[in-house]
Amino acid sequence: MRTNGKPQTTIWYDDQNQCIVIIDQTLLPHRFEIIPLITLQDYCCAIRTMQVRGAPLIGVTAAFGLAIALSNDPSINNAADASEKLLATRPTAVNLRWAIERVHSAMGQAPEQQRASIAMQEAKKIRADDILICEAIGNHGLPLIHKLHQHKLQQQNHQNTTLNILTHCNAGWLATVDWGTALAPIYKAHQAGLPIHIWVDETRPRNQGSSLTAWELQQQGIPHTVIADNTGGHLMQHGLVDLCIVGSDRTTASGDVCNKIGTYLKALAAKDNNIPFYVALPSSTIDWTIDHGIEDIPIEQRDAKEITHMTGLDAQGKISEIQLIANSPAANYAFDITPAELVSGLITEHGLYSPNQQSLGKLQQRLRALKTNI
Repeated sequence: MRTNGKPQTTIWYDDQNQCIVIIDQTLLPHRFEIIPLITLQDYCCAIRTMQVRGAPLIGVTAAFGLAIALSNDPSINNAADASEKLLATRPTAVNLRWAIERVHSAMGQAPEQQRASIAMQEAKKIRADDILICEAIGNHGLPLIHKLHQHKLQQQNHQNTTLNILTHCNAGWLATVDWGTALAPIYKAHQAGLPIHIWVDETRPRNQGSSLTAWELQQQGIPHTVIADNTGGHLMQHGLVDLCIVGSDRTTASGDVCNKIGTYLKALAAKDNNIPFYVALPSSTIDWTIDHGIEDIPIEQRDAKEITHMTGLDAQGKISEIQLIANSPAANYAFDITPAELVSGLITEHGLYSPNQQSLGKLQQRLRALKTNI
């Protein structure tokens, strides 16, 4: 995607300084800063403090973190220790474990002196693959948006009708390397010239919608409006939402979806108002080892300060933190589970799948076949 009119990704290898660099997303939308990641501790901190966030980007970052750790000490014991430290940073997003396991698989039984080089090559491949995967998600989601727009045109006697899409949290290019997941079909629709307007949930408590998704859409010139988290149901009741698209941090083999807290409520409202509710995700976000989201997916509980305090620009234009709540305790659940029966479909890099074991089983078979043919 573009930042200030220039092509940009979220993470890349800086050849001049010979290190991985990222966008510090905790400073957006007020400041755009690039920071280097040098040590394993830097990588763990970036993931834990959400300088990088979004399941796919967390996975890519972890892969690079493991490669950097091995460049200092390629021993098997250090690889295990570094992997454990990275895995402990964010427990919900399955891409983190997937990426680390992929790096270990690539190294196999290679001699120690080759392990760091192989790990870095694999991390770079995971990054490159993520871009292609997310663009493919956009290509597979575009026909859904086009079909809904055609249907709305017919209902409105072929007037130039804008399609209203609601999204929750940030599942754009900032959550991946480029393109994004839930926003990828939206970017493709905008490029195709379809008239769209995006309702952007603020997504408390970290406000990834208002601070990240809105910033992304503004940079790409896509019409959008930021709304309070509790506004979506009202808009749906009044016919002002045509489609919901969200991302996923982990999806079960039966189609239950774990996403940012508040997603479940949007899915309930969409179901009650007969509005399609789609989830866009790479196949790496599917956890094939579990079937029941509510019972099996660990829900990260973050620092209560994210609820009791808020960061923004003060009157002097400086980024400042203010306290919202006096002395009351606060509970900060980061994710919730949307049951499969509330999901219209799963948009993956391999096409559209129904949120059930039979349909996802076909996807799993396809992935196994592709892996066998590599």
